[in-house]
Amino acid sequence: MPKDAAQPGSVSRENAQHYRWGSDCDGWHLVTDENLSVIEELIPPGGCEVRHHHQKAQQFFYILSGEVMMEVEGRNTLLRAGSGIRVLPGARHQISNPSSGPVRFLVISQPPSHGDRVTES
Repeated sequence: MPKDAAQPGSVSRENAQHYRWGSDCDGWHLVTDENLSVIEELIPPGGCEVRHHHQKAQQFFYILSGEVMMEVEGRNTLLRAGSGIRVLPGARHQISNPSSGPVRFLVISQPPSHGDRVTES
């Protein structure tokens, strides 16, 4: 078997469920079960999500490449590749890509955050 071939049961962007969000952002569901969600996301330059919070889910955002600005409860934190931030349930937050290149990151949610999102008005 070639070195780069996927192992049985392994997951990657190539075989994960893909979805689009926001304007031109991408996501891939790497792990989805009733207790845990792991998603790889990509935000193009200048992209962002809407400010929101989750009622039950805690999340951990881990930057794989590029850098993002993460606003949590009015406090901005610049996150570069190799760093992350935990967002607790109820904390209002928004991630954005102010850079000139795309950003790839993991969003780990426990329990899964889909259906638990409250968008700010």
